[in-house]
Amino acid sequence: MNQPLAYVHPQAKIARNVVIEPFTTIHNNVIIGSGTWIGSNVTIMEGARIGKDCRIFPGAVISAIPQDLKFEGEDSLTVIGDNTTIRECVTINRGTNASGKTEIGDNCLIMATAHIAHDCIIGNNSIVVNGVALGGHVTIGEHAIIGGLAAVHQFIHIGDHAMVSGGSLVRKDVPPFTKAGKEPLSYVGINSIGLRRRGFSTEKIREIQNIYRILYQSKYNNTQALEKIEAEMEATTERDEIILFIRNSQRGIMKGYMGS
Repeated sequence: MNQPLAYVHPQAKIARNVVIEPFTTIHNNVIIGSGTWIGSNVTIMEGARIGKDCRIFPGAVISAIPQDLKFEGEDSLTVIGDNTTIRECVTINRGTNASGKTEIGDNCLIMATAHIAHDCIIGNNSIVVNGVALGGHVTIGEHAIIGGLAAVHQFIHIGDHAMVSGGSLVRKDVPPFTKAGKEPLSYVGINSIGLRRRGFSTEKIREIQNIYRILYQSKYNNTQALEKIEAEMEATTERDEIILFIRNSQRGIMKGYMGS
């Protein structure tokens, strides 16, 4: 905290053992938890709430006002959980009146040059790779991975344990446990490797595969497929999560891959 080459607003609330490197600027109405390291040339603006043991690398801009012409200066927040890493030149905009905050969970990794727009929500243990651009109001579940340079349309929902390939244009919702790739973005299987790494059993992975076979590889439309899944498959946490995600989708889910 005794860094003479950094500027910290006198009313910012900074834990005693936070490390702030030279040429960083921290504005008013900022709270930063213990054990966090903030690299040089970082700008943390009003409304930032940063948890414990985070690492914020040089050039990041946290909690700038939204790039939204409807924004009228209302109070809002950027909330970042514990043990999250934000790499070089990441930009994270604070929320608007729509939700009041942009939120990133615990144990996340936001890689260099990614942009997180206003009112986004990113769940715990998720990774946003280099150069990803998230439009406003995007929701990403827990343990998700968004590949490098992907562009995600506003109001998109990406489910838990989903994996989106690099360079993708994400115009439709990506259901939980799936892999998404190709152009246009399509279902290319379930994220079986990721699920095994996180302790899912072979039986549970097979159950998820069977659900998506009905949804993506049968003659049924989505409504019929969900009815069949609900009628014929035992109720489990994963089954119900998939059904609820698809039924609540506002933009519609990605299609099955139709290529050769």
